[in-house]
Amino acid sequence: MLDKRVSSLAAAVEGIRDGAVVLIGGFGASGIPVELIDGLIEQGAKDLTVVTNNAGSGHADIAKLLATGRVKRIVCSFPRSAGSVVFEELYSAGKLELELVPQGTLSERMRAAGAGIGGFFTPTAAGTKLAEGKETRVIEGREYVFEKPLKGDVALIKAETADRWGNLTFRQTARNFAPTMAMAADLTIVQASRIVDLGGIAPEQVMTPGIFVDRVVEIPNPVHAGQAA
Repeated sequence: MLDKRVSSLAAAVEGIRDGAVVLIGGFGASGIPVELIDGLIEQGAKDLTVVTNNAGSGHADIAKLLATGRVKRIVCSFPRSAGSVVFEELYSAGKLELELVPQGTLSERMRAAGAGIGGFFTPTAAGTKLAEGKETRVIEGREYVFEKPLKGDVALIKAETADRWGNLTFRQTARNFAPTMAMAADLTIVQASRIVDLGGIAPEQVMTPGIFVDRVVEIPNPVHAGQAA
């Protein structure tokens, strides 16, 4: 019987290796898988590359992971959002590498990885420092930059509802990067507020099909991003 449910956070994050590229869903404080991040901290993997929209706020969730010193590199669009004190301290001290990627480009790079596309040309960042060292091409009089796919070893995402096959729904803007990240990772791990029986999610309401999901753990009362777990 196909059943992707696991019984604990420890089981959900088991096997994440040192040096992994970890895609973490979330947009601002919306849709961040706080409990899965805490599980990863407890699991102990190090030398990680984290791909996410922003670098956390205060000392919780993503910022808490950065503070452990086990993230060597972060790929994101908004590293310096309000309260991103941990990122600023680490980056200023030379303890954390940063790859700054425009938000649309970040999403499309992951989508390209999930779709098996070898890359794409975009006008975003053409003529800026972000284009240095990358292939450029003039198409119909406009300069474009070639961007490569961005694949993850692991994706950590937060859903509202899941079933045992891994079909998912998301709550409003908590959806954000999650469907794309699920496609782009070799191992997709989901925390869901509710796990329902098969048929509990109508087919037309499925936002991420279970084929892209490997593990689901139920977290009935998830902590809001920015708060201590």
